[in-house]
Amino acid sequence: MIHCQRELFSLPEGARYLNCAFMSPLLHTVKNAGIQGLNNKKTPYLVKVEDFFEPAERLREAFSAIINCPDPGQIAIIPSVSYGMANVAKNMNIPDNAEIVIAGEQFPSNMYPWFRLAKEQHAAIKIIQPPDTFTGRGNTWNQQILDAINPNTALVALSHCHWADGTLFDLKNIRSKTREADAALIIDGTQSVGALPFDVQEIEPDALVCAGYKWLMGPYSIGLAYYGDRFNNGTPIEENWINRLNSEDFAGLVDYEEKYQKGALRYEVGEHSNFILVPMMLAALNQIQTWGVQSIQEYCRDISQTAIDRLREAGFWIEDENFRGSHLFGIRFPRGIDINLIEKDLESRRIYVSVRGTSIRVAPHLYNTTDDFDILSEVLLNSVLNLKT
Repeated sequence: MIHCQRELFSLPEGARYLNCAFMSPLLHTVKNAGIQGLNNKKTPYLVKVEDFFEPAERLREAFSAIINCPDPGQIAIIPSVSYGMANVAKNMNIPDNAEIVIAGEQFPSNMYPWFRLAKEQHAAIKIIQPPDTFTGRGNTWNQQILDAINPNTALVALSHCHWADGTLFDLKNIRSKTREADAALIIDGTQSVGALPFDVQEIEPDALVCAGYKWLMGPYSIGLAYYGDRFNNGTPIEENWINRLNSEDFAGLVDYEEKYQKGALRYEVGEHSNFILVPMMLAALNQIQTWGVQSIQEYCRDISQTAIDRLREAGFWIEDENFRGSHLFGIRFPRGIDINLIEKDLESRRIYVSVRGTSIRVAPHLYNTTDDFDILSEVLLNSVLNLKT
């Protein structure tokens, strides 16, 4: 069993950071990789042609290993989820009056592209809102999504793990239903990949798009996307030199090339060889591989379970374990408690979480301990006692 890894992170003493879903702290190795990248800019005459390609290839290979993708050529380096989703939207041909199915209250980057696509291609948006009940909520929501997919469905856009409260979507059964409809399945993996196992060969999404600065433990403004065979001959949202065939031949760059690099490489952002961000992202993924994604998930479950049991007994609501991740979950409050006051109390104890909608979102990682959850639960349980008095 893995032990607490706090010593590997740049976290100040006393800070109980339960908010990796907002932004991960930096690993020392990731910070050092960025500093080395900055220092390398002092000597540009030492930069070689292969430096534009080989680190990026290693990054694709590392991400492929995390999601069990057999071909790194299906991975693209992107700057953001919105960029990755824009490539998907540009290459979707949707019949008039077809439907796009979306889970409600998703992060905007997995909503706005489909609103625009529906408007441009005269499709209908079908938003499946979360159930207005806490009884069997995750199961009910998943069933409603499955029921919404029909022969008129052209695209289903979901997260793997809901960004606000950690609700898990049953991607395997949803994938099966989309195949029956010949509909695309597009996944935002930002709040799951890196901390919750995701297997591309098992789920077979048409696209999986991830920001890098949360559970992938990397810096801001770099992410990774898997694009399936459906998009192998598509048109990228931008035209840049390095995504064209034979771009490794710098002397021949003025021999303009019509063909793109193989697979998903056509969708990579310009200047994706970023000599600072790529080494940082690679260092982060290497560390995740060393830990193991399943081990991260199990560690988060082990340090949180006792506190969760105590909170449930006191009337707090947390989704059933079968329908949420252990690395990200929402805590909803008994009636009458002021969530804003609770947030201030937590901050005064240097406990850092996020308020999302009607819940407090808790997102631990390997730098957290049971002590962090003991203090979190103490503050929340005291709020119930104060309400009764």
